[in-house]
Amino acid sequence: GIDFSNINSPLAINSAMNGRGSCASVCDSSGNLQFYSWNLAGSDDSATFITNALHDTMENGSRLTGGDAYNQIVILPFLGTSIYYVFHLGILTTYGLYYSLVDMNLNGGLGKIILKNIQINSLRLGDCLSTVKHGNGRDWWVVSKFADGSLTSNLNRFFVYLVTPDSIYNPIIEDFNDAKDVDFQKVIWHPSGDKFMLINLRGYMSEFNFDRCTGLITLNRNIYPELTSNFNRFFWEGAYSKNGKVFYVSTSYWFNVDTAYLLQLNLDTTNIPSSIDTIDRFGSYTGTGAVRLAPDNKIYFSRACECNAFPYCYPYPDSVRNNINENLSVVNAPDSLGVACNYQPFSFNLGGKRTYYGLPNNPNYDLGPIVGSICDSLTIGITTHSKNEEMIVFPNPFIDKIRFDNADLGKFRIVIADVTGKKAYEFLQEGRSEIDLSLLNPGLYIVTLSNDKSIFQTKIIKQ
Repeated sequence: GIDFSNINSPLAINSAMNGRGSCASVCDSSGNLQFYSWNLAGSDDSATFITNALHDTMENGSRLTGGDAYNQIVILPFLGTSIYYVFHLGILTTYGLYYSLVDMNLNGGLGKIILKNIQINSLRLGDCLSTVKHGNGRDWWVVSKFADGSLTSNLNRFFVYLVTPDSIYNPIIEDFNDAKDVDFQKVIWHPSGDKFMLINLRGYMSEFNFDRCTGLITLNRNIYPELTSNFNRFFWEGAYSKNGKVFYVSTSYWFNVDTAYLLQLNLDTTNIPSSIDTIDRFGSYTGTGAVRLAPDNKIYFSRACECNAFPYCYPYPDSVRNNINENLSVVNAPDSLGVACNYQPFSFNLGGKRTYYGLPNNPNYDLGPIVGSICDSLTIGITTHSKNEEMIVFPNPFIDKIRFDNADLGKFRIVIADVTGKKAYEFLQEGRSEIDLSLLNPGLYIVTLSNDKSIFQTKIIKQ
């Protein structure tokens, strides 16, 4: 591991991890390690472990559903609570999205898993589980991708879940129909959280906009369409620079095609492919790995030593120690183009530990609310002019119909607007009313109910 407590002098730290994937970690707001996850290499779909700050298996922390891929587990804290959500994927035989709950108040602050392996869906999902803060700065969006082992579907399908301290809502499902639903695809978040890059092993690269208020995704720009033949680019992992204007992507050496590179792309130009600069190139037996923007605003790059055996050696034997697997490479000035980015291969020594293809799959925990936005739902409540009132709104989230229940209002006006303030519906109702909103697009909406005496405002979510 790496300890960034001293941001100007990160230190290598030891851990109990001796595996290949399912790696994520979380600290408290003071930088104290809380717990981390890992997986027994080459094992089954129930070999993920949660390890506490003393590097021991947390109580009830063994045998979580999850294989040995690289971006299939994330850890989500909620400010002001001791509860952490752990989302994890089964990707080998026990498919699906799962969650477990950790309570850090138990066992003297070392934590305990109080709910374990709760299945959310049973779908085959890609190795790209990711999360981003909701616009209110407290809740989270969990984003997963559909995968099709037969490579017959071209849905490019997203599943977006809203997670609050007490609920996981049904997903918003969005299709873009422009890329195969492969197992190895990656969702890489822009530092602002309002866009991300999607890449896959078939050479696809597109940037998408993400609405942190509604969870809705829109295509920003396609940079590389997916290859259908003559494959010569296998995008593996990537990272934005801190200013979001430069993108780094690693490609994989696969099937004897010489495409193993670390590449730099200038996103602040109209023809992005023409801006590609090769930062590093490596041949067989040096596998490409994860690319991560770290808390010190540098980009760290892991690589694996691959044995001289066909097709590869998973993992390398314990006897293999060399410059490749005992160090991370570092881009020291990633906002700068070309040689000015100051890329130093194998420059961060891991203090006796060794690296493989992955780095921890951690979200941007420091991303705050969208200040002043109407989607900061934590500030939305009841506003009254003459009396206090309670308005019952159910079900919420809803699918087709929703009921606004308060007989005391008498006849009242309902205005439904999206988070930009654009009005979607306006009509008069009286008393207890069920309204058909089946034609409303999925997303978050602000509802204002008013009469001549009072105003009530709340949020609703259309699934």
